[in-house]
Amino acid sequence: MRIVEVREQTVSIASPIANAYIDFSKMTCSVVAVITDQMRDGRPVIGYGFNSNGRYGQGALMRDRFLARLTDADPESLIDKANDNLDPFAIWSTLMTNEKPGGHGERSVAVGTIDMAVWDAVAKIAGKPLYQLLAERYGSGTPDDKVWVYAAGGYYYPGKDHKQLQDEFRSYRDRGYRVCKMKVGAVPLDQDIARIEAALEVVGDGQCLAVDVNGRFDLDTAIRFGEAIKPYNLFWYEEVGDPLDFALQAELGRHYDLPMATGENLFSHQDARNLLKFGGMHKDRDWLQFDCALSYGLVEYLRTLDVLKEEGWSTRRVVPHGGHQMSLNIAAGLHLGGNESYPDVFQPFGGFADGIAVEDGYVALPQVPGVGFEAKSKLYALMSKMTEDVAPARVMA
Repeated sequence: MRIVEVREQTVSIASPIANAYIDFSKMTCSVVAVITDQMRDGRPVIGYGFNSNGRYGQGALMRDRFLARLTDADPESLIDKANDNLDPFAIWSTLMTNEKPGGHGERSVAVGTIDMAVWDAVAKIAGKPLYQLLAERYGSGTPDDKVWVYAAGGYYYPGKDHKQLQDEFRSYRDRGYRVCKMKVGAVPLDQDIARIEAALEVVGDGQCLAVDVNGRFDLDTAIRFGEAIKPYNLFWYEEVGDPLDFALQAELGRHYDLPMATGENLFSHQDARNLLKFGGMHKDRDWLQFDCALSYGLVEYLRTLDVLKEEGWSTRRVVPHGGHQMSLNIAAGLHLGGNESYPDVFQPFGGFADGIAVEDGYVALPQVPGVGFEAKSKLYALMSKMTEDVAPARVMA
């Protein structure tokens, strides 16, 4: 059993949308294929992965450092003999050889993307959906049969007025979502309040609307905005300041006593621990948004979940950023609180399996080995182009 080759490709997910901090006019994404020598149903087992939106493609880092370490490693050192499979933990350690601790930056995205493809391959070799494999190895043994999801959108883009925002959210509600999220912080406070009120005309109750600042505010602005939105009793107030400014987060929590959410731009279990120890987060009402695809992958994510338990947090308070199928599998297999969803943007990466509708805010998972990319036809068509020349004879050679 061995990894034959790892391929990476950078693809564009550019669009005219923007949040309070960045626009997506030049946004890219890395796609990875891990080709193995294992055969299933007469075809080589290939694991696929990609990185979440908001961080650019990491092809250069992969080519310069990580992929060579993997392909140069002794194949025997990468095998999980107990399960007759590849060993994601040994592979992760190989990828991180000669990497100093700290300074997570963009390398966490490169490793997380490769890690996703490895887990896809591992579950396919085992012949199980990843969520089932995770439940059996690291969870209760029984995965959730459906996962709570919310519709992320409400981006700024040129010419978008209140009616277009309302039409967008009405579309999400018509497709079965109950909670919708919108971007705030890029325009003056009074304009954002008008946008929030327009959205509430569609979603109804404030508990059906979340707002996301994408780290834009300083403390004074964060407090002022929080005071303005308190009367609406929103589902959450997200990533208000710089993600590493735990002092700001803690101080804001002394002024804003409704649910907040953060964590999508924290990339290690050490950062997660610091947030829980020093960020003033409330385990009874706040939400954590760590994204495995941005934070060294599932191997590191399991360490992060261990930190949560050490600090007395329930995994049900975790709703990962990214809107992708990998986090959906983790949410079902390890009993997280839900998952983000991108029904319209960042296609074909956003959204979940074809033909599985969102019902009253919940989505089921396909009975497909691996992460389930094959059940999302447009995404799989993009991914499989990378490996269309991989024939059984070549892999077995």
